[in-house]
Order: sequence, then C-alpha cells, then structure tokens
Amino acid sequence: MMKLQNKVAAVFAANGAIAREVAIEMAKEGAIVYVSGRNLDDVESLSAEILANGDFAKPFKVDATNENEIVNFLNQIVEEEGKLDIVFNGIGIRAKDGGYGQPSTQIPFETFMKPILVHLGSQFLTSRIAAKYMQQTESKGTILLLTASLSRLKSPFMSGITAACTGIEGLTRTFATEFGMSGIKVICINPTAMPETRTIIETTIENAKTMGIPAEVMAEQMSNGGLLKRSLTTKDTGKVAAFLVSDAGAALNSHIVDVDFGTASVI
Repeated sequence: MMKLQNKVAAVFAANGAIAREVAIEMAKEGAIVYVSGRNLDDVESLSAEILANGDFAKPFKVDATNENEIVNFLNQIVEEEGKLDIVFNGIGIRAKDGGYGQPSTQIPFETFMKPILVHLGSQFLTSRIAAKYMQQTESKGTILLLTASLSRLKSPFMSGITAACTGIEGLTRTFATEFGMSGIKVICINPTAMPETRTIIETTIENAKTMGIPAEVMAEQMSNGGLLKRSLTTKDTGKVAAFLVSDAGAALNSHIVDVDFGTASVI
C-alpha cells in the first residue's frame, strides 16, 4: 500500500527544485497534492506531469511570503477536502539576492536579512497558518520544514542563509512543542548541497570567486564530502520527505533530520 494514501498535502514553492520533487514523491505515494508557487505556469506544468503519471495534483498561484494568499490557498484546500494532513514549504532565493559567497564585511544589512525574512519568515507563516487549519479540522497532520546543512557547517561567506537555517531549526522545536498539544507533528528536513540545483551552482561559483579557486575544484570538493562518496539529489530528498510525513515516520517528531549520505563536515 502507498504510504500517503488519501492524505491531503499542500506544497509551497513547488516551482523550486526541492519542493518539485517532494510534490512528485508525495503524489506517487498516494497523496492528494495541491502544488503552489509564484509562477503559475511552472506549477501548472508540474501538476500536468503528476497527473500524467496517474497521480493527483492541483496547481495554485501563491506567494509563500504573503499571509493572505497562504490563508486563501489553505482555506480552499480545507473547503474541498475537509482536512489538511501535510504541509511542506520549499521556498528559496537566488544566491545573488542573499549575498551567498560574499564576505560578511561587505554585504549590506538588507542583503543579510533577505534570507531571514524569506526563508525563516515564510516557514513561520505557512507553518502557523497550517496549524490553525489542522486544529480547526482536527487533522492531526504533519508540518515539514526545510533547512540546510549550513546550520551546522563551518562555512564562510554565507552569513544570512546560515542564520536563517539555524532559526528554522529552532522554530521547528518550538512549533513541535506548541502544536503537539493538538496532535500535530512538526519536523525539519536538513539536506546537504544538491549539485544539480541552480542555487548550489550559483553559490559554488560565487564562493569560488571569493576564495580565488576554480569553481570546478570547489564543486568536486562538495560532491565528495559524503562518507559514502555520493552526491545528494533532489529525488533523494523528495523520497525522504515523503517518508517523514507518512505514518511510517511518525516516531520522528521535533527532529532535524540530516539527509546527506553522511557528510563528514556536519557536526
């Protein structure tokens, strides 16, 4: 039997590389997946792909930093399905917009704050609004947050996004304690760098430039950082996410779950 049969899932920023794969994997496992993103064409294309596989998806245009749009989106899901079982937010920003690869002594304060406002701020909004609907419908669902291994790496030139990732992990523990009173599970998935994604490609280029080494050398170092000498893919991440929100993963609550094949540099 599929792990997410008859579960209702809302995926934010589904036009992004990670959330896209999470949505596909959840649908494969039987979930009724509502995919959303700022670019309607992208989420419509994703929805069509999922439907073509024989699974269910429905696209919506939603800005995951806009509280009203989040409320309207989740409200529509509850009106149509009567419940909300799973919420995942894969929001991200471009490397140049967050100052990735730039020395902390040089980036403007506004640039430092951008990942905190977008990554951390959006996770706060989607999680707390989802919790309200889960409480109202007694769904006792799962809220899955997204962070990155930067929170526990000793990595230079990534101050804003590192602070945001660390904040998301703290938020996970707070929400798990608070929402757990209503039977809602809150967990956080923490994947390491996925070389195929635009964010990692752009970040690698910027970091290499700052450090004065070829981007190819840095990319190779990153790809060989796992104890199993394997590079993480978005598909790997999607499969783990689908497990974490399933009944099989129910025992994992309030945890920060590393997804990295064992990265030696993560503490």
